[in-house]
Amino acid sequence: MRSKFFKYKAKKSKYGNKKTEYNGFLFDSKKEAGYCCTLDMLKKAINKEDKVISYEKQVPFQVVLNDKKICKYYADFKVTYGDGRIEIVDVKGVKTSIYRLKKKLVEAQYGIKIVEV
Repeated sequence: MRSKFFKYKAKKSKYGNKKTEYNGFLFDSKKEAGYCCTLDMLKKAINKEDKVISYEKQVPFQVVLNDKKICKYYADFKVTYGDGRIEIVDVKGVKTSIYRLKKKLVEAQYGIKIVEV
């Protein structure tokens, strides 16, 4: 019999990630928050090609085939560098089969390369 003072213990994440707050935003993992911190430091870089001009978090990509919506993929970051290049970055600890499939679909449809960190 449970007492009325029984405290619910939070369920552990399936892959061991821990939600982490950085700069007022909640990230899905410590690794993702750490990468955001790295991007903030690269915004202050002196070297033009390494300097991050801007970045966006949780960028959506819609996968459509024959006018049918297949799925939606959210990249962790879209990073714009000082030399004009743009990178789509995904911070991964565990690469599931669904992730690998969505990544291939997005790369094929949009003609981009997703960088894994």
